Amino acid sequence: MPHIFEFSYHNPTQIHFGPNSFAKLAELIPREAKVLLLYGGGSIKQNGVHAQVLAALAGHTVVEFGGIEPNPTLETLTSTVNRIKEQKIEFILGVGGGSVADGAKYVACAALYDGDGWDIVSGKHVPTQALPVGVVLTLPATGSESNAGAVVTRKATHEKRVFFVPPARPRFAILNPDVMASLPDRQLENGLVDAFVHVCEQYLTYPVGALVQDGYAEAVMKALKTLADSFAQRHETAWRQNMMWSANQALCGVIGLGVPVDWATHRMAVELTALYGIDHGRTLAIIQPWLLRETIEAKRAKLEQMGRNVFGLSQPSAEETIAALETFYRSLNMPVHLSDTDVSDPDAAAHVMQALRDHGNAALGGHAELDDAKTERIIRAACTKQEQTNN
Repeated sequence: MPHIFEFSYHNPTQIHFGPNSFAKLAELIPREAKVLLLYGGGSIKQNGVHAQVLAALAGHTVVEFGGIEPNPTLETLTSTVNRIKEQKIEFILGVGGGSVADGAKYVACAALYDGDGWDIVSGKHVPTQALPVGVVLTLPATGSESNAGAVVTRKATHEKRVFFVPPARPRFAILNPDVMASLPDRQLENGLVDAFVHVCEQYLTYPVGALVQDGYAEAVMKALKTLADSFAQRHETAWRQNMMWSANQALCGVIGLGVPVDWATHRMAVELTALYGIDHGRTLAIIQPWLLRETIEAKRAKLEQMGRNVFGLSQPSAEETIAALETFYRSLNMPVHLSDTDVSDPDAAAHVMQALRDHGNAALGGHAELDDAKTERIIRAACTKQEQTNN
């Protein structure tokens, strides 16, 4: 029996792409709306983005809130919500990367909720309303600027959760590739890997005859691979605009429509970030190859397809595709094992497994039938030094 495509798709985010897109802000946000300008560590003041945004919003009432972390915390966002309520904010404008976009979505919902904000993150409360949100993207990676997903960390308990808030999906996103000029290489490398793994999670399952979804996924992955191979050209306009658009399309919602998906790599990797503060893109590169080795039989057909259509291998085995994937990550200075980082915790595997169990992610099921034992093997392989792994 063929796999049946069954889905509803609607993406209302209006994207304005290009070097002159900042000018659109004046017409996208109602002049009478009081705006919260939400941003991160302050780099937007150094690279000129802050000044350009304020110039575009001349005539608007703007309240600023900075300091959103690379992994936004509930604690910081709670302060933001208090500011929104005190100042009677009517529109949220996130200016930054995926973390700022995630934070914008959260505060847009939490500002209209009187309960504990963690209820939104944990799924205890499902928002039906939110303040309007817009995003000015400064770091291409997550695609959060045009989807309904977000990730928030509760610092007190080291919990990092993914949640979905359709009412807070950004109404618009400004994508100006020129803002990438000041980004350090590490952030570009992280963004490439983050976007690539986003596609993998929607593609590396099993064949269902999805010509459009598979073709779209392979096109985006090949684009990202080409960008990695041509990383020396990262200061050129063509490279930047292709990177910004590829990262957006990796998680805009099309690739996973109606097909089996598998977000296990992300579920496991977030614990490394929460526990040890490792960049998100790097945790994905650490976990994914080991997860693929453990689930290789369930994913063999798609791994071989990926080897042919993305990495250009003539008659690839699944094992060769995983090796090519690791080589790809290493070319971007990514760790592919926890020992490649500066984390020195000898009990890291045990700590990560405990966190996964505490958060209900040790047995994720799915087409690869991930149970606690398989998950523990993946984590031990990724986090235990090789000489210990072989014992």
